[in-house]
Amino acid sequence: MRVLQVAPLWETVPPPAYGGTEAVVSVLCEALVRLGVDVTLCASGDSRTSARLHTVYHRSLRTAEDLADAAPYDWMHAALSLREAQGYDLIHNHAGELPMAMSHLVDVPMLTTMHCLITPDTRFVWDRYRGWYNTISDAQRRAMPPVRGGRFVGTVHNGIDVESFPFSAEKDDHLLFLARIAPDKGTHLAIEVARRLGMRLLVAGKVDRADQDYYRDVVEPLIDGEQVVFLGEADSARKRELYRRAYCLLMPLCWDEPFGLVMAEAMACGTPVVAFARGGASEIIVDGQTGYLVDDLDAMVEAVGKIERIDPVRCRRHVAEHFAPAVMAGGYLKAYRAILDQTAKRRWLAPAPALPKVKDDDREAAAIA
Repeated sequence: MRVLQVAPLWETVPPPAYGGTEAVVSVLCEALVRLGVDVTLCASGDSRTSARLHTVYHRSLRTAEDLADAAPYDWMHAALSLREAQGYDLIHNHAGELPMAMSHLVDVPMLTTMHCLITPDTRFVWDRYRGWYNTISDAQRRAMPPVRGGRFVGTVHNGIDVESFPFSAEKDDHLLFLARIAPDKGTHLAIEVARRLGMRLLVAGKVDRADQDYYRDVVEPLIDGEQVVFLGEADSARKRELYRRAYCLLMPLCWDEPFGLVMAEAMACGTPVVAFARGGASEIIVDGQTGYLVDDLDAMVEAVGKIERIDPVRCRRHVAEHFAPAVMAGGYLKAYRAILDQTAKRRWLAPAPALPKVKDDDREAAAIA
């Protein structure tokens, strides 16, 4: 099987720090290659992969701050990635609606993984999409608005490279918040939980340009450098160490996040998670066994007080059983085969093309021959 994986050009694969989609794409490509699948990854030139790498630009757009307008590079990335698709069995699109819009120009089936939510404007593309799609949680599927285009092939949960996350049963006494510093992630709520409990909180995450006001006006005044410590964006090695030592991870989500990778990553290190029961959280956390699912701030404070009941070994085992690379790759291989079977049947059932009309003199020439 030959599969073309199209990643966003905005971040390196795998990402050095923040980049959930790109982290998932990296884990998937490595797992598929190990299973013998012929994989080409379309991504930025600074990406690292065991698959064949196809790139149109030498670095991720996130690092290209000198570009006045990065969009044209993204357009060319989508166009030249799909041009590579000839000769492949399937295109697996992780880059959103732009490759979906261009999929009408190629005769190769496309699977789009919904890493983001559909907006009123992107729905225009979804309504006209003729390929297949999957969600990364059942909650995401339930929240999805009805669209006229696309064919659903199921839910495939994200996976992480479990072995790369260090396990520790021994924990320090501080709490951890690791995510984008943004209103929808509830950074201010995590700080409130720490204050009510009188516990130290380490806050690690990037501040996007769109969230600068939230950070400056809401979060920064709450950071005292002692009880609440802001560490900035954590790279791959730093976040693993933060997960490993934390008493628990707080996820006071203020939106229905389809899948929070940080929850699986923390549990892989043996660190329980306390999260608001929104989005895909209930598909990642086993309530009372690998952490707690709660409905409000008071319940989150109460749940932290019960963390010692959670077995770190159980946390690690749960992630290895449900979110390991091989599990995710197996789910996608099942989806790939279903798509290829449907494509083959559709072509087989399609009416045969009409034979060209033969002129009388052509018949005479054929008879003589």
